[in-house]
Amino acid sequence: MILISLEEQCLCYPKSMPLNDTEILARLESIGEQGGKLLDIGEAALLLAHLDLPKNNFTKYLDELELIASNLSEASRDAKTLPDQITALSDTLYNRHGYRGDLDSYDDPQNANLMRVMDRRKGLPVALGVLVIHAGRSQGWNITGLNFPGHFLLRLTKSGEHALIDPFDEARLLLTEDLQHLLAGVHGPEMKLQSEFVRSVSDQDILIRLQNNIKTRALRDGDRTRALEILISMNLIGPTNVDVLAELAVLESSEGNYKSALGRLDLFLERNPETESADDLMRLKQNLKRRLN
Repeated sequence: MILISLEEQCLCYPKSMPLNDTEILARLESIGEQGGKLLDIGEAALLLAHLDLPKNNFTKYLDELELIASNLSEASRDAKTLPDQITALSDTLYNRHGYRGDLDSYDDPQNANLMRVMDRRKGLPVALGVLVIHAGRSQGWNITGLNFPGHFLLRLTKSGEHALIDPFDEARLLLTEDLQHLLAGVHGPEMKLQSEFVRSVSDQDILIRLQNNIKTRALRDGDRTRALEILISMNLIGPTNVDVLAELAVLESSEGNYKSALGRLDLFLERNPETESADDLMRLKQNLKRRLN
């Protein structure tokens, strides 16, 4: 497994100096340009968090990630099987470092900001999942996020054997009946387990899912400016995600910024002339132009 770290992407930064918004956005754009390659997902999520918390010490959180990796290395020294790896992850992140799923204030936006998650030692499934992925990959383990709806899950793979784990529940090993129970809890008993729900997703998709939690809560609270900021960061890390692009263009235009919205659509179509969504995006362009006129 080859990880693309931020430093390997030539995104080196002085350890003692804070990052400004321009530098962070440039690095997020570079992450988006990596496509489906594996990222140093912990650092990437911290960059997103740093946009909201510019006064925080970025290096302090990187050091915390390194400490978690070091502690997991110690805990997994004799790990030879998937259950051994899962036990080491659970012992390190949830017992030693005290992380847990936030059941009491689940909808708190802090639960999707990795810096605040690391401060508070609690968060959403996807935020905790980022920490588990980062920790597992620091040991060279094969771990990915899944396309499970409504509750973020992970797959750990070793020698052709797979295990699904729940980062919100101390990396608990999940069986088929557990998956069905999770689906029923979110979508009702009529929702049946489908193969696409356990399909691996890219690291960029995981980061978009992380940010989407903040964006959804901003819209719920009527903070459209905040939602726009989050959508811009989502567009940077997922520049080929048509759903994000369309939502960003629509929200920008609803705020009166039609030229920016149209410019985004034009640039995307210019860079992706063969996209299957070309017709839909052209129709969106026409609708926005009618509003402009």
